[in-house]
Amino acid sequence: MSVVRGSSLSGYQSLVDELGGDSVALLHAAGIDPGDVGEYEVFVPYRSLIVAVETAAAATTTTDFGRRLALRQGIEILGPLGVAARTAATVGDAFHIVETFLAAYSPAIAVRFEPAATTGQAFYAFDIVIERPPPHAQTTELSLGVSLRVLRFLLGASYAPLSVHLTHEPLTATEDYLRYFGCRAYFAQPAAGFTVRTADFARPLTQDALAHQAVVQYLTGITGRHTGMTQSVRTMVRQLLPTGAASLELVAAQFDLHPKALHRRLSAENTTFGELIDSVRRETAEHYLCDTDISLSHLTRELGYAEQSVLSRSCSRWFGCGPSSYRRTVRSG
Repeated sequence: MSVVRGSSLSGYQSLVDELGGDSVALLHAAGIDPGDVGEYEVFVPYRSLIVAVETAAAATTTTDFGRRLALRQGIEILGPLGVAARTAATVGDAFHIVETFLAAYSPAIAVRFEPAATTGQAFYAFDIVIERPPPHAQTTELSLGVSLRVLRFLLGASYAPLSVHLTHEPLTATEDYLRYFGCRAYFAQPAAGFTVRTADFARPLTQDALAHQAVVQYLTGITGRHTGMTQSVRTMVRQLLPTGAASLELVAAQFDLHPKALHRRLSAENTTFGELIDSVRRETAEHYLCDTDISLSHLTRELGYAEQSVLSRSCSRWFGCGPSSYRRTVRSG
C-alpha cells in the first residue's frame, strides 16, 4: 500500500467531531493511529486515508465532507515541499516544484500540466497512481480543494480557475461547486483537475532564493531528479532500505502492482529495480560518508545490508576504495 504524510489528514478529527462523528473510531477502523493525524513526519497508507475520508462523509451524512476538510488545510501540509513552492520565483515555478517533488509528500499521487485545446490555457491534472483504489469521490474533492487553497495562497484569495473537472458525478447541487471553486464544474470527466490561464502562472512571487535553494537541495536529496514511477520507487526504496526489506516484491505491493508490472513500468522509463536500488544506496552512502560521522556499522544498517563486508565491496565498486578510505579522501580534499 502506498503512503502519504499524516499531515494530509490535518483538521480531520475536529471536523468529524464537530459533525457528530467519532473520529477516533473511524481512524482506527481505517487502520490509522489517531496520533499520526496531522504529523508531517509520519506516513499513513494512502488507502487508509481514502477509507477514513469516505467513511467519515458517510458516518456524518456530510455530502461535501472532502471540500469542508480542504478548508482546514493549506500549503503548510506539504512541509518542505510547500516551503520550496512558496519561495519560488513565479507561480509556474512553484507548481513545477510540486510536480517534480510531490513524491516526497506522497508517491501515491501525481500532478501534471498539459496544454489545453484553447490557446493561453493549460490543464492541471491530479492523479491517484495506486492500482484499483476504492471509491474516492470525497478524497478527490479534498485534493482539489487543497489544490485550490494553494492556488489562492499564491495568486490571491479571490483567484478562480476557468473550470474544475471531477471524475465522478456531483455529490451535492452543482451550484455548490460554483460557489466553492468560483468556476463551472464538469463531472464524470476522464481526469480530475483545473483549467487555468497560462498567464497566471507567469506571475512573480516574493522569492527567497537562499531558502528556496536550500529546500530544493533537500528535496533532491530525498527524491532525486527523477520523474514518474522512477521517482516514486526511489522514494519508497529510500524509506525501506533501513528495514532490510526493499525488495521488488514489497515495493511493487506498495503500489498495488504485480512485480512484473512494476518491472515493465520501470523498463518504459529506461531503468530497472536493481539499478534504482543500487543508485539510491550509492547516493545515500556518499551523503553519509561525506557529510556525517555516522559509524560504518550504522551506515551498513541504513543501506539495508546484512554485513559490513557488503558495504565495503559496494564502496569499492562505487568509489574505487573502501568506505573509510573514501571518507578520508573526500574530507582531506
